[in-house]
Amino acid sequence: MSDRFIEERQKEIKKNKILLYVKGTKDAPMCGFSSAVIQIFKGIGKPFATVDVLANPDIRQRMEEISNWPTFPQVFINGEFVGGCDIVTEMHERGELVSLVDKAFEAKNQ
Repeated sequence: MSDRFIEERQKEIKKNKILLYVKGTKDAPMCGFSSAVIQIFKGIGKPFATVDVLANPDIRQRMEEISNWPTFPQVFINGEFVGGCDIVTEMHERGELVSLVDKAFEAKNQ
């Protein structure tokens, strides 16, 4: 039996080189952690998409089935789950996040 929710999220994740599941929107984040991650990606300067989990209760309740991560934000780069605010912030501080983003945009088949 197929699960439409999971199929839709997988398509959404694959369609966007950078996809953030956040509380709020790119222009109006509704929590500090989501805001921090959005600001990091705005600073990197590559296009990214967001999904507001507050406006989508099913996503908010079920994303852990895909990411194995219980909290938001959840960051996906090039189809892969990267982590939440702490992990993304640490990767950014070490310079690893920009490299990962650059690689995602170099990939031809995405």
